[in-house]
Amino acid sequence: MGWTATPRLAACVALLTAAAGASCGDHGSSGSGPGGPEAGDDSGGSSRTDGGSTPVTDGSSGPGVDSGVSEGAAPYEAGAEAGNPDGSCSTGIPAQGQPVDTSSPTTVVGTGTAASCTFDKLEAAVTAGGIITFDCGSAPVTIPVTATLNVPIGKNTVIDGGNKITLDGGNAVQILSFNSPGWMTNDYGLTLQHLTLINAKTTPTQAIPTAPPPCSQGWDDGQGGAVYMRDGYLTVIDCIFANNQAALLGPDTGGGAIYVQGAKTGMLIVSSTFTGNTASNAGAVGGLYAELDVYNSLFTGNKAVGNGANNNDPSTCSAINNGQNEVGSGGNGGALYSDGNSKNVLLCGDAIEDNSAGVNAFGGGLFFTSDNMAGTLTIVDTTMTGNTGGSWTNVSSGSVKNVGTAVGVNAASITVTNSTLQGYP
Repeated sequence: MGWTATPRLAACVALLTAAAGASCGDHGSSGSGPGGPEAGDDSGGSSRTDGGSTPVTDGSSGPGVDSGVSEGAAPYEAGAEAGNPDGSCSTGIPAQGQPVDTSSPTTVVGTGTAASCTFDKLEAAVTAGGIITFDCGSAPVTIPVTATLNVPIGKNTVIDGGNKITLDGGNAVQILSFNSPGWMTNDYGLTLQHLTLINAKTTPTQAIPTAPPPCSQGWDDGQGGAVYMRDGYLTVIDCIFANNQAALLGPDTGGGAIYVQGAKTGMLIVSSTFTGNTASNAGAVGGLYAELDVYNSLFTGNKAVGNGANNNDPSTCSAINNGQNEVGSGGNGGALYSDGNSKNVLLCGDAIEDNSAGVNAFGGGLFFTSDNMAGTLTIVDTTMTGNTGGSWTNVSSGSVKNVGTAVGVNAASITVTNSTLQGYP
């Protein structure tokens, strides 16, 4: 299955070389780790809810696991305009969502020519951290990333591409990793602005113990195709993520473009585009115990390609994985995914179009489960259309009892303002 350029997307699509098809490498454990939640906390979410609307499944994705290849994917030109072209969040962008002043950089990569902007220079700059800018000449430049860039966890790092820089993972490597051993304790993080990240891919190594279906299949690791964050904040401003891939099968892994877990403050995404990204869960962006706030951004053609969602069911599976009798192998959250206790999701000024959840899975546009029913969902000035997958709404309070067919959600309350959501009353 591939994605096609929608009218919104066509304005951003340009020339580069079409992304090569990627093999089935799987990605990242959204489950517990050192300092993380206990194994029973179900990092992959539940395939249905107690109470609320009955989940509706959509089998349009067909049986089995999608290959993850974005057939005929239209790539992006470095410097193409990012974000929802019609986005206008009426509540405004918070101060922390404004671009960082990079006029006094810690490191400048390059000395005025494209040839001077090498991977080695970029790697040295990222390893040092601080504010990173580029001087690669007047034309857009693509820097092949041949090994994952490890971001320091004890300071803030800003990477500003100046709307000229593309980082290309070559369908082989994850581009950036911020991997702190803590869990919701670190005040430092990473800001990406005016940058394009394409063709990243994770290679999982932690296979789920062999057991027959419906026991979970796939992998327990391999999250964050382009960017992986643990115990640090992530801010993304005016960026494009295209044709990135995380692990393609597993109940607790995902984030084709981005995965953030155990973050004290979480993710803030502003005026950015995510297209053609693929993972078992969270085709574009996934979070576990991480706030998710998205403003004026575009999500199109992203796919969660796992299947069967995720649940704990000793009656159908005697095998143990992540401390549970796990059944289902993902597929939740075609575009966006959020799981954990007491974390909120805010969407304002966004367009979420033509994304897909996996077979017998949920939330083609958004999968959000607040495990303790304390998190809230707020949707303002946002459009969700053409997304496929199952849906349900389970909410504790408020007037919104069904948020439409693009969303699977457990939440304390839901607010919808000036938005067009498929299947929303």
